[in-house]
Amino acid sequence: MPDDDPLTTGGVGHLGTAPSQWAMQTCDTVLILGTTMPWVDSYPKPGQARGVQIDIKADHIGLKYPVEVGLTGDMGATLDALLPMLQAKGDRSFLTEAQRRKRDWRNLLDQVEATQKGPRLRPQTAVRVLSDLAPANALFSMDCGANTHFAARHIQIRQGQGWTGSGTLVTMASALPLAIAGAFAHPGRTSIALAGDGGLSMLMAELSTAVMNRLDVKVMVLNNDAYGQVKAEQRELGVPEYGCALGHIDFAACAEGMGARGFRAASVAELRPAVQAWLAASGPAVIDVQVDAEEESQRPDKVVA
Repeated sequence: MPDDDPLTTGGVGHLGTAPSQWAMQTCDTVLILGTTMPWVDSYPKPGQARGVQIDIKADHIGLKYPVEVGLTGDMGATLDALLPMLQAKGDRSFLTEAQRRKRDWRNLLDQVEATQKGPRLRPQTAVRVLSDLAPANALFSMDCGANTHFAARHIQIRQGQGWTGSGTLVTMASALPLAIAGAFAHPGRTSIALAGDGGLSMLMAELSTAVMNRLDVKVMVLNNDAYGQVKAEQRELGVPEYGCALGHIDFAACAEGMGARGFRAASVAELRPAVQAWLAASGPAVIDVQVDAEEESQRPDKVVA
């Protein structure tokens, strides 16, 4: 759903939004459609809400949340059968409060994106510029890591755009091959991969496929010389940092060496014009954005400007 739809509050879970978290903590009914969303602590508490689940795989029913009714089958056909049974209710207080909280959340994200804390860019700022400048028919492909959190919150998906990623998470390096697949499947649409430096370096050679086939694949790499998500998790656990540092890679130079275009941005002043030039480039292109490794991805209730 587009992020500006009045009936959505955004994602759910650790990389979700505060209004969605409130909705799950407050609702009296939850309808689960074709998902195995892993964060069980983000569902309503057992006993709080009545549960209904639709999934094409029977063994997914009740896997993450206890449900009273499990329906095995095609989601679209099942929803078409259920819709005539719904009865409208006059009380819109839940929706009104959710929409108010969504506006507050969006204002908070605006503050985060506009605030710089150190010499390196905040990744949230880079992702917001990408969101603002991406083509109306763009396809976004996600990697796994801290970059996924920033993408999920700070890319505002518009009607006509597409989004894909690893449905079960912990699948690093997925952004570039997904973007290449998107470009093959949807010629005429700009296919954008958003990756961290750790994930992109694992399958960077695959850029040669995009070059060879002259695909309109654009790669933004949030380059912080670290496995940022692992670094933050180790810090949260209170253990010494281990194995998180990466040697610095000049991804723009790598792209040029493979026959693609390479762009760089390391400051607020450079960011918007560099992103505009990167998106306007013909064929495959990579933009290397230098971001702050100390900027942690936070759970919804921990996000501050």
